[in-house]
Parts: sequence; C-alpha cells; structure tokens
Amino acid sequence: MNKLHAVVSLCLFGLAACSDTPPNGSSATPPNPAVRVRVESAATQSVPALYEATGTVRARTSALISSRLMAYVRDVKVQVGDRVREGQPLVSLDNRDLEASTRRALAAREEIRRALPEGDSAVAAAKASLDLAQSTFQRFNELYQKKSISDQEFDEVSGKRRAAQANYDMMLSRRAQLDAKLAQIEEEIRSAQVSAGFAEITAPFAGLVSAKSVEPGVLAAPGVPLLTIERDGGYRLEASVEESKLAPIRTGQLVRVKLDGIDRPFAARVSEIVPAVDPAARANTVKIDLPALGGIRSGMFGRASFELGSRSMLTVPAAAVVERGQLRSVTIAENGIARARLITTGQRDGDRIEVLSGLHPGESVVISPANVADGTRIEVQP
Repeated sequence: MNKLHAVVSLCLFGLAACSDTPPNGSSATPPNPAVRVRVESAATQSVPALYEATGTVRARTSALISSRLMAYVRDVKVQVGDRVREGQPLVSLDNRDLEASTRRALAAREEIRRALPEGDSAVAAAKASLDLAQSTFQRFNELYQKKSISDQEFDEVSGKRRAAQANYDMMLSRRAQLDAKLAQIEEEIRSAQVSAGFAEITAPFAGLVSAKSVEPGVLAAPGVPLLTIERDGGYRLEASVEESKLAPIRTGQLVRVKLDGIDRPFAARVSEIVPAVDPAARANTVKIDLPALGGIRSGMFGRASFELGSRSMLTVPAAAVVERGQLRSVTIAENGIARARLITTGQRDGDRIEVLSGLHPGESVVISPANVADGTRIEVQP
C-alpha cells in the first residue's frame, strides 16, 4: 500500500512539473534587468611601512620631594591630583628645636656685641700703657747712653716696655677673638635660619601631585620621599621597540602617537633612544616627547607608529568592503555577473583599505552599490 502511495505521489509531482512548463511557442518570463554599477580596479600602491610599538606615558620632569631635616610632620597641605604652583607650601615640619637654636644663637651674638666695647677699651688702655712705656724707655735710653743711670734702672724700664707690649698684643688678640666669635655666631644664626626655612617644604615648580606617602605626625628624614610632583605639559611616551626594528629610527623623527583616553592620534617627535637593551624583552626604550595636550597623564597606555621605509600593497576603496560579523567581502564584476569574494584586510590608508588575500591586482571591484547580491546581472557604467 505504501509503495502505491509513493508511485502516485511521484506521478502527481511529474504532472505538476509538466503543467508548469510553458507550451511550445508561448512567451517565457522576462529576465530581471541588469543593475547598473560603478567599478574600480584593485590597484597596487606604495605606502609607508609602519611599525607599531606600545609604551607608557611618563613625566619628562618629576621631582621626589623629601625633607632636609629630621623632624616630625606638622601639616600636609596637598593631596594626590592637586595642581600646585612654584613655591607653594606643601608640607610643614615641626621646627621648635630650630627656633630654640636660633634664639640661643641670637642671645650669644648679643652677649658678644656687649663685650666688644669692653674689648675696645682694654685695647685702648693697653695701647696707652705701651705708648707711655715707649716714651719712658726713650728717655732712659738717652740717659743710659750718657752713663747717667745704672744698668738696673735701664733694665727695669726695658722690662716695663716689653710688659706693656705683651699686654697690648694680648688685648689685640682678645679683641680679635671677639670678632671671630661674633662671625662664628653670625654663621650659626644664618645656618639656623636656613634650617628653619627647610621646615616649610615648597614646590620646586608648577605641576601635579602624582604621589603622596606622608601624613601629619610622621617622622620625616632626609632622602625619604614625601611627595612626587610632575611638571605640567612635560610628558613623553616611553615605547618598547624590538631590536630588529631599531636601526631605521632616529632622534628627531616624527611619529604618530595614539593614547588611550585621547580621542585622536597626533604627531610627536623622538627625543631619545636608550642604547641599553632590556634582556628580558629584547627591546630598546625609545622616548617620544608629547605635545602639551589636555588629558595626558603619567601612566597612560600608548602606541607609536614608526615609518620604516615603504612597501607595496593591494588596495580597494574602503566603501567597497562589506562587513558581516568577522567576515569581509567585496563584489567583483565578472562577465556581467556580480560575484562575492571573501577577502582578508590589513591596514587602512585614508579612504582605501589593504587587501591581504582573496583578490588580485586589476580585478574590477564594485564600489557602488556595494551590496549587490552574488549572481546578479550587472551593467558597468562607463
């Protein structure tokens, strides 16, 4: 019974097929009209050979702020992210010990200054005694030459003159000691004042506070970082370049830079090529000075494109490429029929895109309309 149903079904299918066939001499359904398209030949062109290196943005000038004194932190006046101007106070240290030292030095200076008139008087008195002794010696020397006085009297006068001279020299020495002591105290005062100035730590230049490792009450020590400040507008991209790609790169070369967080690429210039090679990455660091653009921050990720000569590549208009998910295709004109062709694309150069595979130079690529279905009859516009 099943076989009978199958035979009947096949017969009915055949009759239906025969009935769809137009009789001899009847007119057939006219074909669809050809789609008018514009085409362009896939062309080979010479373009710069680009090498892209990644890197990190660093500040060209940064300062680690530390104390010159061993003292406790009294106040911290900035936070991370604050912008500061040159000379702006950042950290205050407890300077009570320095102030006490300054007061002691000032008191010592005042004491010495009060002693100076006394020293001057002593010198003047010793000079007067010496002058009197000199005059007495001259008179007694004349008498001694005339044998009018004894040897003992002359010796006594000579001794008094020598004693007066020694006393005068001693007074001059003591007065000089006062001057030296005063100069020493003046230096101590200046040193104390300079040290007191170190208790107020200020910004060395205008910039941004990028790091902070200090809080009030912490003991600050010389050489221990408290803050890090980066100079405004002075940033560079430190890119890691493979050893094999380093030879054509030169200082002063213009490169194209793209930073995450900046919506457009921009031109920058190579400022330094570090000669040392990183043994782990087998790469050199190339430093690229960045222009003063808003939004650039230390630590940002960036890419630099270096031109390393030129190369030939097969390109088609970017408008001719149709994307469907991860697949890319173009439509080519082949004997009046549109044929879809899967391609692999490379870099983009303006309004053209590189074709790595799937297309040959000289093939006619449909550029308008680009979405012609595969197998459609087409007519190429002149």
